[in-house]
Amino acid sequence: MNGTMAASSNRIMLGPLVAAIDQGTSSTRFLVFNAKTAELLSHHQVEIKQSFPKEGWVEEDPKEILQSVYECMDRTCEKLTQLNIDISNIKAIGVTNQRETTLVWDKETGEPLYNAIVWLDLRTQSTVERLINKTPGRNKNHLKHKTGLPISTYFSAVKLRWLMDNVEKVHEAVLSHRAMFGTVDSWLIWCLTGGKKGGVHCTDVTNASRTMLFNIHTMDWDPELCKYFDIPMEILPKVRSSSEIYGLMKSGPLTGVPISGCLGDQSAALVGQMCFKDGQAKNTYGTGCFLLKNVGTKPVVSDHGLLTTVAYKLGRDKPACYALEGSVAIAGAVVRWLKDNLGIIQTSTELEELAADVGTSYGCYFVPAFSGLYAPYWEPSARGIICGLTQFTNRSHLAFAALEAVCFQTREILDAMNQDSGIHLSQLQVDGGMTSNRLLMQLQADILCIPVVKPSMPETTALGAAMAAGAAEGVSVWSLNPEDLTEVTSEKFEPQINPEESELRYARWKKAVQRAMNWETTEPVNNGNEETSIFSSVPLGFYILGSMFMLIGAKYIAAGQK
Repeated sequence: MNGTMAASSNRIMLGPLVAAIDQGTSSTRFLVFNAKTAELLSHHQVEIKQSFPKEGWVEEDPKEILQSVYECMDRTCEKLTQLNIDISNIKAIGVTNQRETTLVWDKETGEPLYNAIVWLDLRTQSTVERLINKTPGRNKNHLKHKTGLPISTYFSAVKLRWLMDNVEKVHEAVLSHRAMFGTVDSWLIWCLTGGKKGGVHCTDVTNASRTMLFNIHTMDWDPELCKYFDIPMEILPKVRSSSEIYGLMKSGPLTGVPISGCLGDQSAALVGQMCFKDGQAKNTYGTGCFLLKNVGTKPVVSDHGLLTTVAYKLGRDKPACYALEGSVAIAGAVVRWLKDNLGIIQTSTELEELAADVGTSYGCYFVPAFSGLYAPYWEPSARGIICGLTQFTNRSHLAFAALEAVCFQTREILDAMNQDSGIHLSQLQVDGGMTSNRLLMQLQADILCIPVVKPSMPETTALGAAMAAGAAEGVSVWSLNPEDLTEVTSEKFEPQINPEESELRYARWKKAVQRAMNWETTEPVNNGNEETSIFSSVPLGFYILGSMFMLIGAKYIAAGQK
């Protein structure tokens, strides 16, 4: 009896809870927070399989993504019940997601019409080159005045165009008005709020701003951009703010709970790190690496290869805030590559141990341009290289070079950000899975020559989505007033090497990046006018013809001597 009373009093003391679905590139998580203290109470995680049907192609199964969300929800609710926490206290659910990843499904059957094409995917490189070649002056920034983005394989519009051109099921569904397009947030919200039985087809401003179809000034889909990519506007989701009730859960243990927050993962991390003031910035180390700086309510256009993106819009009647973003395609993905493709490590913690054993790359540099280079270069033809190898180089040096590569790429985008704003960051706030690697954090401070600050609670992406959901009108269990925000405890890594050494290593890195450039191109060598031939080189042609004549002559001489 006393145990029951104690359990129920514990439940009452906790107050309102808010949950977050964090659907990332490599895993799905469901996390539950205390709305008053921001304390993480419980969570569950499920890995997501990626498939690589062809070189440069990256896909995921939309049904597996959805199933992983249900599994994470169910397991987390079980864990909460075991902790004597009443799940009826969960008052709202937020969604945060891998951005740009593109899905098309049939609204009548609810079935996906193809796998999700992941943001890293490179199959649209020839489409991108063709689009850029058609622009005045072959300018990849031709649409930047509306979108804030360069024309790149990274964003959703070219992936959607590819699906419409190459997948018969998608083409037919578009023609018969059955197709629905969405990024991962749209797919999940539609399914969770009923799917083919009245599911809500929507997205938020942060995810919409990553499609190349959204005008960041009018804050809506742009008819001219849709016409440019020849995409019918009827298949697009309705654009909503990042914090409002979109619909209610229609099944599972949380049936009836409102879904009331939605933010692309990098925007969610900005909110979770409490970067609400103009000039505040954070860097997230996940599959890729993303540095975002809040620039306030007026968009700032970069002159140094950064993106202008929507940071958040925390309510229907609230103003939108913008961010400058430096996007790096490969960060944590390099660990996965060393593990799964090369087999030189078994776990990610082993990478830190290997690198720490040597404490140097011994002049080895690793540019992991597996999906081309993103910011600040936007060069899809770049490919990964490892250079500076000697007979002395071993796997430990390669492990160290892989960690350094993440830090050097962050340095490049931080330099670009400092140049754009004219104000240098005095420290860098960090989050994401890789921040548990203490050697990486120290290396980052050394290479940036500024302190790196890591919160003790690393789940800032999920926290941001929970904050948006809990603060939504009609839920209002989480206050975003500055005086009500919980003080975050953190750990600081100070630079430990002299700036001259840091600059020398960085200069070597820049040299390696140049070696990786213009490696892969879909353009024919001879401008497409003729096939490449060994005779297209005049001196080589003369040499080969001369050699042939000499061989024939030699045969005749030999025959005469017989």
